[in-house]
Amino acid sequence: MKRFGKAKRLNAMIRFPTDENPKPMFKRNLFLMTLTFLVASIAITNASLHAQPPNLLIIFTDDQGYGDVSAYEKRDCHTPNIDRIAAEGMLFKNMRSNCTVCSPSRAALLTGKYPDRVGVPGVIRTQPENSWGYFDPHTSTLPDHLKRGGYKTAIIGKWHLGLQSPNTPNDRGFDLFHGFLGDMMDSYMTHRRHDQNYMRRNNETIDPQGHATDLFADWACEFLNEHSNAASAPPFFLYLAFNAPHFPIEPPSQWYERVRARAPDLSPLRAKNVAFVEHLDDCIGRVLRTLDESGLTKNTLVVFSSDNGGSLPHGQSNHPWRGGKQSHYDGGIRIPFMARLPGVIQPGTTTDYAGLNFDLFPTCLELAGIEPAKDIDAISLLPLMRGEKIDQPRDLYFVRREGGVPYAGKSYEAIIRGPWKLLQNSPFEPRELYNLQDDPLETTNLAGKNPRIFNELSIALSRQVQIGGSTPWQKPNTN
Repeated sequence: MKRFGKAKRLNAMIRFPTDENPKPMFKRNLFLMTLTFLVASIAITNASLHAQPPNLLIIFTDDQGYGDVSAYEKRDCHTPNIDRIAAEGMLFKNMRSNCTVCSPSRAALLTGKYPDRVGVPGVIRTQPENSWGYFDPHTSTLPDHLKRGGYKTAIIGKWHLGLQSPNTPNDRGFDLFHGFLGDMMDSYMTHRRHDQNYMRRNNETIDPQGHATDLFADWACEFLNEHSNAASAPPFFLYLAFNAPHFPIEPPSQWYERVRARAPDLSPLRAKNVAFVEHLDDCIGRVLRTLDESGLTKNTLVVFSSDNGGSLPHGQSNHPWRGGKQSHYDGGIRIPFMARLPGVIQPGTTTDYAGLNFDLFPTCLELAGIEPAKDIDAISLLPLMRGEKIDQPRDLYFVRREGGVPYAGKSYEAIIRGPWKLLQNSPFEPRELYNLQDDPLETTNLAGKNPRIFNELSIALSRQVQIGGSTPWQKPNTN
């Protein structure tokens, strides 16, 4: 009723024209045009406010080196489907993993915090006596936040953050878990670890047949098809975490023979890894095509990355960087990273921004319209994706704790500040200092020549270790 009253008053204010005075007609037309424009603007604004936030798909591979993605290195390994994400989006040239090994990187990705701050400074293993982390059950995860924001959340593939409640995927915010609960598989065909079956659909033990990489791609495609066919489906977050190309290097035979025929000069070890990665790339291509066919591509953020660098003894490549998995040299932590979101990310763009995998945590929340907690360590990448700059200089911190000989449960760390990098690759080795701007391949240790920088970074590194040490990394004793 109030709206009609206002309209009546507005009409009363309009002076209708006479032959002697045509100006009121002009004023009336101008008023009506202005009113129409305001109504249209309000309608557009309301539509924008109620537009569904984007779907979120993070594709996370295991031990895939920088040199095993042809968007970075056009050498012997061909990854056209992974490369497509970069070609249709943004290629990040200077991203690093949060750790040199699996569990800590995954804990950081899902929390936006350094892994030791959430109880995972080392690898969580299926054998308790050799497990070096306990995922803090009090820390909120990315799917926790997204679920509260109306998202359907799913993980397909490798979990590797706990075998029992309260640290199974369904406990930690995922509506659906369809994959492998443990760490590595002893075989991609049998899906066992130490003769135990860790394949699950939610809490149910399953025993599917087939190569694990194919299975995970199949399940992801099923999820996407079901989502696209559902009426009034909410936005989704799908964390697709492949075990490949983590050893054992087991490509399907036809993929291996194809690489051998194409590149007979490759060593059998290298050829097997190339085939393994190319089979993985083909499976990722099936997932991307399902997005296309289901009409989900235009409103889905797709990110591709890896949990750490490739394993050199298993024929993987981190070229041109020094070192590999388990090492704080850049070969162990430089990772492929690319993102695609139509309408937001300009196709074919690149950035040299130095970030970490866990920066996806606030990025996804910002896209979903959810405010992250203030105590996270990560920074949103969304400004970069929009073509803007991020002017927030910060230290990049890395930690790993390991047991067995010779580590004895000790940790070793690294820190990057601007062009400087202080690192240690064993708790029993001295720290090394490199200037990455002048020496990106880390060939000249400057620890003895720059005592001021060495001491400053050592103090900063010790402070980070202290902060992380306040979080227990072993399961509490309830006896």
